Amino acid sequence: MGASGRLAEGKAGSEPARPVRAVVLHGPGDVRLEQLTLPVPAAGEVLLEMEVALTGGTVLKTVRRGGHARLGAPPLHLGHEGVGRIAACGAGVTGWRVGERVLPGPSGPCGACRSCRLGREALCAEAVWSGGLFADALLLPARIVAANLHRVPAGLSPERAALADNLACVLRGHERTPGRRNERALVIGTGPLGLLWAQVLSQAGAQVTLAGRRLAAAEAGLAFGAAQAAVVAELAPTAPFDLVIEAVGAPETWTRALGLVARGGRVNFFGGVPPASVLEVDATRLHYEELTLTASFHYAPRHLEAALVALGQAGPWDALFEPGVLPLAELPAWLTKHAVGPTPRKAIVHP
Repeated sequence: MGASGRLAEGKAGSEPARPVRAVVLHGPGDVRLEQLTLPVPAAGEVLLEMEVALTGGTVLKTVRRGGHARLGAPPLHLGHEGVGRIAACGAGVTGWRVGERVLPGPSGPCGACRSCRLGREALCAEAVWSGGLFADALLLPARIVAANLHRVPAGLSPERAALADNLACVLRGHERTPGRRNERALVIGTGPLGLLWAQVLSQAGAQVTLAGRRLAAAEAGLAFGAAQAAVVAELAPTAPFDLVIEAVGAPETWTRALGLVARGGRVNFFGGVPPASVLEVDATRLHYEELTLTASFHYAPRHLEAALVALGQAGPWDALFEPGVLPLAELPAWLTKHAVGPTPRKAIVHP
């Protein structure tokens, strides 16, 4: 079943297995709603009843490409942004109680390897990865429960809390390439992650330009603190930026980002490109213009906690959502439709 919460046939323990629905990827564009059975929690595990899950650019790329470098290969249970309530705890689970509203991170770092000791849990080679939040319920692996399960603060709606995954990614990216007061920053990408980048950079004091393929889409960034909107193809390299964030995940925009960074500037290749993609860099320019090229992937549990705190504050959060609610039964068709083309706002999925 790939990297997802445990779903299986048969029984676990002394109680009968329960039927649940889950959205499963079987190949590029092949998304199905399946009826499965869910065992009771084993030692260290938690049974999570889903309240809300969100779509996003990562899941759409996963559908389009037929898998994900970390979340796994088909058959893959989809969904890694969501909130649920604890329905049962396995033996040995402490500190949690039935009924609590929680948000699970998609990875459980080991806490002991060199990356974890350096505070770079996103690079943990021994991490357990788990998705499967597009479901009625799922079992969270013991490592996720121990290392990356978070209480939703009182007063924070489950829909807004579920944005924490995206915001945590941006917070870690900003930790690696922070915005600086009065510098010119460019964010390429008008999806939810690009909008969140615009907000975080503008709050740091940078003068942000949000750019996309269409000006109307880029203008959404004005509500997130961007000083101006632009069309990527119309940006001139004669007016370069001190910081460029590539939040699309396409080889052509990675190359475009390099062409728009100023002398002494920084680029964060934030959007993940397809496997085997190659980036060509002018080594002379890299050296003599002192460019800094970085990338950021995923986040540590502390970034998810910080995101939940930030989401409890006033912000343009609701502008990230598609209107209405998408039933779980309609999600496979929605994912197939939107796997190509511009990334839409986040659909709110209810079981």
